[in-house]
Amino acid sequence: MPTLRLALSQVNPSVGDLAGNADLVRSWTRQAADAGAQLVLFPEMMLTGYPVEDLVFRRSFVAASRAAVERLAADLAADGLGELPVVVGYLDADGPPQVSGDAEPGRGARNAAALLHRGTVAARYFKHHLPNYGVFDEDRYFVPGDALTVVRIGGVDVALTICEDLWQAGGPFAAARQAGVGLVVNINGSPYELNKDDIRLPLVRRRAAEAGAAIAYVNMTGGQDELVFEGDSMIVSADGELLTRAPQFVEHLLVHDVELPAAATAPGTETVADGMRVVHHVLDGIPPAPAGPAATGGLIEPVADEAEVWQALVLGLRDYVNKNRFPSVVLGLSGGIDSAVVAALAVDALGPDRVVGVSLPSQHSSEHSREDAADLAKRTGLDYRVEPIQPMVDGFLANLSLSGVAVENLQARVRGVILMALSNQEGHLVLTTGNKSELAVGYSTLYGDSVGGFNPVKDVWKTLIWRLAKWRNRDAARRGETAPIPENSIGKPPSAELSPGQLDSDTLPDYDVLDPILIGYVDGDLGRDGLIESGHDPAVVDKVLRLVDTAEYKRRQSAPGTKISMKAFGRDRRLPITNRWREHG
Repeated sequence: MPTLRLALSQVNPSVGDLAGNADLVRSWTRQAADAGAQLVLFPEMMLTGYPVEDLVFRRSFVAASRAAVERLAADLAADGLGELPVVVGYLDADGPPQVSGDAEPGRGARNAAALLHRGTVAARYFKHHLPNYGVFDEDRYFVPGDALTVVRIGGVDVALTICEDLWQAGGPFAAARQAGVGLVVNINGSPYELNKDDIRLPLVRRRAAEAGAAIAYVNMTGGQDELVFEGDSMIVSADGELLTRAPQFVEHLLVHDVELPAAATAPGTETVADGMRVVHHVLDGIPPAPAGPAATGGLIEPVADEAEVWQALVLGLRDYVNKNRFPSVVLGLSGGIDSAVVAALAVDALGPDRVVGVSLPSQHSSEHSREDAADLAKRTGLDYRVEPIQPMVDGFLANLSLSGVAVENLQARVRGVILMALSNQEGHLVLTTGNKSELAVGYSTLYGDSVGGFNPVKDVWKTLIWRLAKWRNRDAARRGETAPIPENSIGKPPSAELSPGQLDSDTLPDYDVLDPILIGYVDGDLGRDGLIESGHDPAVVDKVLRLVDTAEYKRRQSAPGTKISMKAFGRDRRLPITNRWREHG
């Protein structure tokens, strides 16, 4: 059986940076060539970054992408890498955008893969299955392909597919079986969700069985707005054996030798399999694998849930800050658990020199909260400042007649004004610290504690916040480092401290009660009856659902934040603000 040395390039592209992304392809292809690779794979939409959203409708951007892939092929040849086949994702089009008046049926923008060889685009493939659920709107942007591209490389027939093609039965993988291919390449921009890696491997195995072929699955890594991509690239044999697997949340070149069946028939030009056209290509002059031991990529074991989520949040925050060219971040340090976790995440993502933590005490701020904020700053080494807000609050109250909740909200809004002023003066990105539980029930002040440009814990339930804090401290102890989060911040009852003796439990059910209801309602789309059948108290359910339903206007104005769950607010869960439907009790 022939052996192909595959190189899966798990890299971090940036949306819109065509030149920078092309440079990534060139540098990682050089590394793959130095490792003796015979086929190099890059992720979905590698040249443009992913997802490009409405940039698809900008014809100048489509033209730039098409020109970039041709230029990249020539540049690889000029680099002395022209004999090495490279598969790279990009944005193509064979007609006007579907939203334009001159749109043509069956033509338009394409989510495409190009196989580059000897200075040219030797073959192209257009994504067949277009996802239109969750964070994906690909049916809005692209026209599906109707042909499977099969390329003979080193005596092996290799089929090209893209991301969602793997997640749906039938189509390209069924056609690949009928076409008798030995390897199916699947390039991906598959966003992270907790435990998605546990779903992905069984899925790849099912598709390997469906295609009767090995699968090389390469996924990008990095953050893009709310999305984060964890990599988790892998190769699975035709009989379902996991041959090699890359680590999560880091760039990585996975090089592995795979024995594959030789092509059994003479290549045709075009055939039909499972209702799809199969377009055949043959590449000559593939460099032989170097002599010596076989290349093995190794197997990376999955990590614990808390470690996985922490890595996702760190990467999402780091890339949002760096790709948008913010020099640093600033956040309010209350001494509570949420701001402590966000501060620890920021220090892990950016280093202490790029994180400013500001204590903003009022007359209701307890001494232990001030001490806990200072303790966290000492533990992490961030730039720590204290800006008392009471004189400013008093100035407002001297000119406005306010009482009750209005005074509580005023304190939060003064804090927001100070943080935004520091942002304007010094160039920091303001991080807001509200967790998903608070966001769900509207337990925040608009233009107050909700103010900010990014929220690292927007998609993290309060109960998970505590788990993450405890895990991060244990991990520090394991490595012989100082635990970043004060135990007082973890152990004390949560409070906004906007009035004397205030606790979250004055207004909300305990989070151990609240979060399971929210998870069922928000993530699981359970109605009132389903939640009660799950064992929740009807009166508590009615209260929680009322809070969630009336807070949509707040969520619509919230900062973006890294998605880690199956249904994040914003991209995934899209409900009307003006909405009279209620789950009646």
